[in-house]
Amino acid sequence: MNNSMITASVSMGALQQKLDMLADNIANSNTVGYKRKTAVFEDIMTSLNPHIEDFNQPGRRTPLGFTQGWGARLASMQTDMSQGSLLETGNMTDVAIEGNGLFEVRTAGDINGPRAFTRHGPFQLMPDKNGDRILVTNTGQQVVGSTGAGEGFIRVPAGYDLSVAADGTLTAVGQEGTTPINLGRLKLVEVTNSELLQAVSDNMFGIPSNVNATDVVRDIVAGPNGGSGISVHQGFVEQSNVSMADEMTDLMMVQRAYQLSARALTSSEQMMGMANNLRG
Repeated sequence: MNNSMITASVSMGALQQKLDMLADNIANSNTVGYKRKTAVFEDIMTSLNPHIEDFNQPGRRTPLGFTQGWGARLASMQTDMSQGSLLETGNMTDVAIEGNGLFEVRTAGDINGPRAFTRHGPFQLMPDKNGDRILVTNTGQQVVGSTGAGEGFIRVPAGYDLSVAADGTLTAVGQEGTTPINLGRLKLVEVTNSELLQAVSDNMFGIPSNVNATDVVRDIVAGPNGGSGISVHQGFVEQSNVSMADEMTDLMMVQRAYQLSARALTSSEQMMGMANNLRG
């Protein structure tokens, strides 16, 4: 009875974590650039218990002993980086990635500060003290670009519009008769190991401090017409890759598994109560 109570309670804890993950996916089904999370379970421990020799009856084809499990736990949560559908908005600062890529941003306003990555492409132009405008996310994180002087923030001069090519090339376009200004190229990275990518706030991803960044992402360059497998689309945003039908199916399965574990826990408790009330 104790074994069944332990197995049921441990499994309920893991299923509760899966329910929380599904709730997060469903809540973000309309969040631009959101990537759904998936769960990986593993057995906590499996033990082989012996049988007495009396169980070795004629006709038995299996060896003596039986396998006993002790429930499952949530081993990891992984990010599904599959492509979401693109929605045309027509906004100059909306940018979407097609392919396995991420925008790179800085969370502390310093180009040498902590790196973060996102697929959330509804950018904005935020004025700075010099009169220029800096390309930022809708939560104020500066977008990183590759310029002739190395990595830097993307600054669009006042009076100019921003043009983004399919290969990520950035150009400031002024009124007719003015010369376009080359602003560099959007800094893009490709995810090489999504298991090590850590979800952080504001629909962004980070790299744990004890993990080498080169083991998780690598720099890439988008190609025109998607020649490199990755292209950039101005005036579009990427929708969430959450499928409500799949999430609701998983939700019903997890709820039923949770109910069965709860029922097993209740039955074990009742049996233990009956055993305690026995009188000799």
